[in-house]
Amino acid sequence: MSDLPDAGQPTAAPPQTPHSGATVDHRPTESARLVLFSIGLLLLLAALDQTIVSTALPTIVAELGGLDHLSWVITAYVLTSTVVAPLYGKLGDLYGRRNMTFISVGIFVAGSALCGIANSMGFLIAARAIQGIGGGGLFVLAFSVVGDVIAPRDRGKIQGLFAAVFSISSVLGPLVGGGLVQVANWHWIFFINLPLGLIAVIGFAAGFKPRGARTKHSVDWLGAALLTASVGALTLYTSLGGRSFGFGSPEGLALVAITLFGGAAFLWVESRAKEPIMPLSLFKLNTFWASSILGFSLGGAMFGTITFLPLYLQIAKGASPMMSGLEMIPLTIGILVASTITGSYMSRTGRYRIMPIIGQSCVIAGLLLLSLLTVSTPIWLLSAYLIVLGFGMGCIFPVITTAVQSAVPRDQMGTATASSLLMRQMGGSLGIAIFGAMFASWFGQQMMLLPDVAQALGGADLGPQSLAKLTADQQLAVGTALSTSLAPIFRIDAAVSVIGLIAAIVMEELPLQGAAEFKGE
Repeated sequence: MSDLPDAGQPTAAPPQTPHSGATVDHRPTESARLVLFSIGLLLLLAALDQTIVSTALPTIVAELGGLDHLSWVITAYVLTSTVVAPLYGKLGDLYGRRNMTFISVGIFVAGSALCGIANSMGFLIAARAIQGIGGGGLFVLAFSVVGDVIAPRDRGKIQGLFAAVFSISSVLGPLVGGGLVQVANWHWIFFINLPLGLIAVIGFAAGFKPRGARTKHSVDWLGAALLTASVGALTLYTSLGGRSFGFGSPEGLALVAITLFGGAAFLWVESRAKEPIMPLSLFKLNTFWASSILGFSLGGAMFGTITFLPLYLQIAKGASPMMSGLEMIPLTIGILVASTITGSYMSRTGRYRIMPIIGQSCVIAGLLLLSLLTVSTPIWLLSAYLIVLGFGMGCIFPVITTAVQSAVPRDQMGTATASSLLMRQMGGSLGIAIFGAMFASWFGQQMMLLPDVAQALGGADLGPQSLAKLTADQQLAVGTALSTSLAPIFRIDAAVSVIGLIAAIVMEELPLQGAAEFKGE
């Protein structure tokens, strides 16, 4: 069923070219604003649930037990939300994003309720997996719906703000989770999604009206199954490898085999499917493959920074978990400022190609600056480094999705959007796994040079609490060891980001039209 909004939809004059000199009023209608607010709230809830449980995990384990399965509370959500993304993108194209949004919200809220009433670690992990199935749909549909209700030249503003939600959630998640645990209990980390999700879905339903047209479609279920198996195995390998099992262990090698075999079989099936879940023809489009490479590179830079900087702040600088989250805010500020500037530039000129070139250059510069961090680096200087990095990311986020959506037909917009987000997620997952293995090896070598520290820790894991057991000189030595181990990570990430810069340079520019494209199906 097609679900383009018809209530309050603009009836502007025919689209003008960016340089025709004509002025078109393509501001969002009241219905569009209501839809964007609602879907933005749903996106925030889904993004928060990736990180909100981190500070509550000790409390959850104390009540439910299951310390050996602790990482699965987070991994279950990340895994399911990642593997369902392409399926939601295709089903949204086939059966309407309005319908699929209702389904994803229903699954997400149901999963949240089940998490809230969980009385065992196994139950909680299963509920988190259900919650992720709904959350993955919200990630994809939020960005896709923008293409339905906002004119092409204005999409950059909204896409940038939505992309900043991911960065904001990395800061807000631990803070909100810790606050709810202190004020109420850990169950409310999940129960809070129920009323907020209900408010958001009511607003979405009121603003996003169906058109009522129905068309029969065939779903590429085999392709979906193969992609899910391949992406799922890769996500498990990158999420749990090096912790729950060795990268070269039988379990790890089995996951690698599933990833490679599933991926090869998926490509074979997609080349023959009537309505493929990920049309291979998309990769013939310069804008799509260039944006995918850029997004993959950006994912590694973003998730790598969010993962490793809190370690530096808590171990090398002695910050508390909550304070380390607050000290990451400059990254979010940089993203918000740059995404606003980029969105405004795209809306005013209908062009975008220069922005990811500037942005990726800033990302490379920011990563190189972070490689200079030492124990004595003042926080104000770190904040400046993060603003540079965040500014670069903010120049890219609005462009990737908007450029892809402008390059494909509307009946492939959800699929293309999902594929673009999947590449960013895969870049982050692989980046965390590879860089994490490198860091663990280098930091382990550094710590072997500090036998007195190991003796003082008495076998305890290194963290803010155990760090307090060390003398000032020992803390300084540990901080120096960690900074030394992190420096090459950021330099390697900067070198990899050069590939993203090349992709940005060769990306073709398709002029963004000024009027909305609400023509139905």
